Amino acid sequence: MATRWGICGAGKISHDFCVALRTLSNEDHQIVAVASRSLESAEKFAKTHSIPKAYGSYQELAKDPNIDVLYIGVVHTHHLQVGLLFLNAGKNVLCEKPFAMNLREVRQLVSAARENNVFLMEAVWSRCFPLYAEVGRLLSENTIGEVKMVKAYFGLHLLDRVHTTQKEQGGGALIYIGIYCLQLALMVFKGERPESIHATGVLLPSGVDESMVVVLKFSGNRMAVCVCSIACDLPNDATICGSKGMIRVAHPMHCPTVLELNGKKTEFPLPEPGLPLNFTNSTGLRYEAEEVRRCLLKGLKESIKMSLTDSELLTEIMDEARRQVGVVYDQDSQ
Repeated sequence: MATRWGICGAGKISHDFCVALRTLSNEDHQIVAVASRSLESAEKFAKTHSIPKAYGSYQELAKDPNIDVLYIGVVHTHHLQVGLLFLNAGKNVLCEKPFAMNLREVRQLVSAARENNVFLMEAVWSRCFPLYAEVGRLLSENTIGEVKMVKAYFGLHLLDRVHTTQKEQGGGALIYIGIYCLQLALMVFKGERPESIHATGVLLPSGVDESMVVVLKFSGNRMAVCVCSIACDLPNDATICGSKGMIRVAHPMHCPTVLELNGKKTEFPLPEPGLPLNFTNSTGLRYEAEEVRRCLLKGLKESIKMSLTDSELLTEIMDEARRQVGVVYDQDSQ
């Protein structure tokens, strides 16, 4: 049977997710409903993506009995509220990154998923890319020896966008794009908790971080340097340096298609989209959809590729980095 998807939110990332789902077999994945805060917006989205049902409220979507899993694509300041609505309605959930605004909120989502015995995953789509699987294989086979240093960069010109620069919108370089650098470091070091976290950065007048550098030190004198900015373009690649060689995840490291092992390139091409996309390489969202289906068919409540423990540690590190730099969201005082 096909996995029946409900889409929460009719914005840009939800559009791209639906385009990505259409690159998969209709026998495996079907989009059965979409909801937005406005029925008009939902109906327009439904028409674009040939979705049979459109709802003007998230509550209606939560009550739809014909949905196997919900994709949450709304702005992350609303992830907690919407996530709890669906989880408490007994729905499986794939929630866009960042999972929520801080560790307290993430733990609320995790607790709700466990209390209701449903699947929950943070949509860190990078973890599901075939290239990341190849990185994991190379590391497990000790191809580059002992990993000593990870460096990851992600920077874009985004200062003209309200949702990336305003505190009320959950803006800031780290929570918006720096999360991709941190998650890669944690994947390479197999979810190990760092021994120390050192962060420095510069703030916008709104109080969110324009740029940030986070240095993580792990056991055995291993380190990771994560650099992010919404003020300038950065190389947007990642290097994993070992005692016997180097792996480079080429630009764009968060949705990559080119891997270099000691200078030798391997390509992992993506399928072509059926509709124009809003974001780079978005047909790669198909891989996280496939991972969700695999987990649901096996009766799993979380994914080994991006476990709930992974999400909690990732958020905890971001909270500490924000604390050191002085980024405080309204949700932090609740």
